[in-house]
Amino acid sequence: MAAFDFVLPPENIALAPARPRDSARLLHVQPEAPLAETAVRALPTLLRKGDLLIANDTAVIRAQLAAHRGTARIGITLDRILPNGEWHALARNARKLKAGDTLTFGEDPVTATVTENEGDGAVRLAFSVAGGDFDAFLLRVGALALPPYISRPFGPTEQDDIDYRTIFSRQKGAVAAPTAGLHFTPELLTALDAAGITRRTLTLHVGAGTFLPVRDDDIDRHRMHAEWGEIDAETAAAINETRARGGRIVAVGTTSLRLLESAADENGIVHPWRGETDIFIRPGYRFRAVDVLMTNFHLPRSTLFMLVCAFSGTQTMRETYQYAVSNGFRFYSYGDACLLERAP
Repeated sequence: MAAFDFVLPPENIALAPARPRDSARLLHVQPEAPLAETAVRALPTLLRKGDLLIANDTAVIRAQLAAHRGTARIGITLDRILPNGEWHALARNARKLKAGDTLTFGEDPVTATVTENEGDGAVRLAFSVAGGDFDAFLLRVGALALPPYISRPFGPTEQDDIDYRTIFSRQKGAVAAPTAGLHFTPELLTALDAAGITRRTLTLHVGAGTFLPVRDDDIDRHRMHAEWGEIDAETAAAINETRARGGRIVAVGTTSLRLLESAADENGIVHPWRGETDIFIRPGYRFRAVDVLMTNFHLPRSTLFMLVCAFSGTQTMRETYQYAVSNGFRFYSYGDACLLERAP
């Protein structure tokens, strides 16, 4: 576990995004080449004509809810919707909950019934409304579940509602934003088009489990939380056609990468996908679908830092992060980015 730990000074943690978004710094990491500093807006010059960019089109919901069971206060963070319409959620004071309990949300008429207490802070909830009525309920009483490292003593701001949303956002359901996508602007997409770099989207609803640290020194015992995703047939076909003619698949963010790798078979063919994935990628994993990864800088001892170590090599990424810290790169959701080319 020590291999995935590093010291990050608090001043390196970004509390707001770069403005404009594509002005964020970008660190280009290539095998057998020195690190190269540039900006996100240079992306069209770093990729190749014929590459295919895959971004996550999930949209963040207001997943943080203040509930009561009688007089007991229960903090709820929605995690993911289940096939039967119930919600999997993480709850503070979850030990007080049992199946059949009713949760209320201030004076709002919507209620939720606990259908199961799974233990370890996880519960299943059945809300009294669904669809558009549920969306309206979240807008009334919910708040963004910003990562704990973004300090907001008085809660998320109106500006966070704008900033914590990517240009690709279409499908509601994520607790956390796919943060590599936060760097893209209309101008950058136009420049990518002009450079002959095509793009498609998939959907992976990032769950509350993304904030949970790896607590066990034996990473083989870490259990990933499942997240729901979908790749349609047209996107799968575009990926396979691109690779067949020698183009590269460029994943925008670890969420896109994880779903692509979940949907790829042993021969690297990506198939349409709809369902949950709990894939845990760490050093030793053989990548089958992704050639280039654009991603932000991640937490120490996190599954996402393990993923980038698997992609570009542990020693390479430790050196990359040391350079980023020493040279004032901004970390985490609102921070800068790196463009990683897969190690051979």
